[in-house]
Amino acid sequence: MKTITSRDNAFYKDLKSLATSSQARRKAGQSLLDGVHLCQSWLDLRGAPHHCVVSEGALGNHEVQAIVSRCEDRNAPVTALPDALFNAVSQVEHGVHLLFVIDSPQPSAAPALVGSSVLLDGVQDPGNVGSILRSAAAAGIKQVYCSPGTAFCWSPKVLRAAMGAHFVLDIFEGVELAPLVQGASVPVLATSGYAAERLYALDLRGPVAWVLGHEGQGVSDQLLKLATHRVAVPHAGQVESLNVAACAAVCFFEGLRQQQM
Repeated sequence: MKTITSRDNAFYKDLKSLATSSQARRKAGQSLLDGVHLCQSWLDLRGAPHHCVVSEGALGNHEVQAIVSRCEDRNAPVTALPDALFNAVSQVEHGVHLLFVIDSPQPSAAPALVGSSVLLDGVQDPGNVGSILRSAAAAGIKQVYCSPGTAFCWSPKVLRAAMGAHFVLDIFEGVELAPLVQGASVPVLATSGYAAERLYALDLRGPVAWVLGHEGQGVSDQLLKLATHRVAVPHAGQVESLNVAACAAVCFFEGLRQQQM
């Protein structure tokens, strides 16, 4: 295990850039996993990280010790930082001071829509994107396609909100969704608060592709026109519509309910 104590260390500077800059993460093709849960999930589902970083104060934590040992067993480099230096790169308050630097998965070109999937059309809030990924993974959906206007899925906020869902999903970013919808071999269901069709009237026992849109503007008119169905989630009360992440969860689990009947 290596120890770094200087803020001027080249590795530490790179680490801080990854923590604070989306541009740096995209350029390096790397992301940060912050905390025991995400790091444990990565080890279990994807293998060794590119680098393990731990604060000196966390080395007494038995969960951290176990993860560090697994990294060392797999020949992943481990670096310890003084707590003050670690706090400058971690975005988690009151968390266990453990970070993984990982190479962000780079899937091949987005495949055609042939199975259950999610299409995110300009969903900009990282918390919403992470929650949608988490619900998709829990509902057994495997593929997620993100338009160029959607929040970067491998940002720290999306990773924290998804709680490890990334590691069981195939995520395709920067995808032009219209050609994908046009070539789909499964029904494409676009959500809209103004749609005439109601979610619970649909047959969802087979694979479908869900299209979820921007928090304020919703799904684009182009994708609404191309979709097989335009779907609304019925709700009572005076609110105009559900939050997009809540809408996604209702849709995904209604599909799962029907499939398990």
